[in-house]
Amino acid sequence: MERKVKVAAVSYLNTKPLLYGFREHPVLRNMELTVDYPAKIAGELVDGTVDVGLVPVAIIPKMKESHIISDFCIGAEGPVASVCLFSEVPLQDIKRIYLDYQSRTSVALLKVLVREYWRLNVEFVETTGDYQHLITGTDAALVIGDRALSQRLISSFIYDLAEHWIRFTSLPFVFAAWISNKPLDIKFIQQFNDANAIGLNNIPAVVGENTYGAYDLTVYYTKNISYRLTPSKRQGLSRFLSYLQ
Repeated sequence: MERKVKVAAVSYLNTKPLLYGFREHPVLRNMELTVDYPAKIAGELVDGTVDVGLVPVAIIPKMKESHIISDFCIGAEGPVASVCLFSEVPLQDIKRIYLDYQSRTSVALLKVLVREYWRLNVEFVETTGDYQHLITGTDAALVIGDRALSQRLISSFIYDLAEHWIRFTSLPFVFAAWISNKPLDIKFIQQFNDANAIGLNNIPAVVGENTYGAYDLTVYYTKNISYRLTPSKRQGLSRFLSYLQ
């Protein structure tokens, strides 16, 4: 390759199994890896700052060219635990929802569920920083990632977005996938896939490196997150993208 492939990944706990295998893997000779939060990486992929990103799938319709390059993703076939609507009141009593600024897909999924499934009349409020303290009275919030796992210990009502999507559609959900904005060398993609698989085959080692008191990471990595991009997940992804048109 003439230059290294620029790869960006999310810095949440849920990506640790996918990133574990990149260390000391031959594919690293052909790539530069950076980490950040989902929405920022999505913007970099759209503007061409990076070549590949583990990005929220809601970005796909906004890309001029997109290729899902890996057999692995951040998906769910049941409750995902870390993408939830948190509230102090039941769903039907919520009046306002603060939106997590870090993920376009989770916000889009929430809006689909509010409109098509729950049929709520609520006000959406954008955020730019810390906002979990605003979850009070009839004000709820969408919280994702590691902060959501901690919020589970606080909020009275937790509505898991993956769980409710599956109830709504009978399909699994894909939150993020490895997407490139240009065609890539087949050998690189094969090595990339191989590196992804290593961590998933060594979950105890991944958990051992990422001690976290708020949630059982073994459960998170083996029960909540579903990492293989199966045909049914692709079907769920197509269904979700159809709502975004």
